[in-house]
Amino acid sequence: MHDAPEHYTATAKWLHWLMAGIWIGAWVLGFSAVHWHAINEDHQITFWHKAIASTLLFLIVLRVAWRLTHPAPALPGNLSPLMRKAAHHGHMVLYAVALLALPISGWLWSSVVGRPIMVLGLFQLPPLTGEHGGVAPYVKLFHTYVAWACGALVAGHGLIALKHHFIDRDGVLKGMLPGRRQA
Repeated sequence: MHDAPEHYTATAKWLHWLMAGIWIGAWVLGFSAVHWHAINEDHQITFWHKAIASTLLFLIVLRVAWRLTHPAPALPGNLSPLMRKAAHHGHMVLYAVALLALPISGWLWSSVVGRPIMVLGLFQLPPLTGEHGGVAPYVKLFHTYVAWACGALVAGHGLIALKHHFIDRDGVLKGMLPGRRQA
């Protein structure tokens, strides 16, 4: 096993912020598409929601591969063993739910209603299944609940990062900023 490095690599930082931006943008577009029908009559917001959200399916593979070959820096020494375990499990839940369950459930929803997903408008993802209109409301409901749960997870992740920065003053947030090294 590798010793923990002193800081995240530039690639890890850029993948983190790129994926965060994509995820937040896709979440806002998805919310807008569902709740503000008047501005989505032509379904262009839905198209762009799926076009950018689907990129997460590819980026998560790259991010996990990078993380497996480039370990994260050690957590601050002032964290208790319980907090260390919570941080590890929290990141795993965030990866599993926000970067896998949410985009896959959206892909499944598009599949069961027979609507294509064009990744960045460049190529179409194959459907995960044939059309199954009877299950579409359940898949939609699952995707919606996962989206709200993810919103809470992402907000919590951001708040914890701000706590590290403003209250603990331990350099965790600075260590994830591009061009900066962890204190």
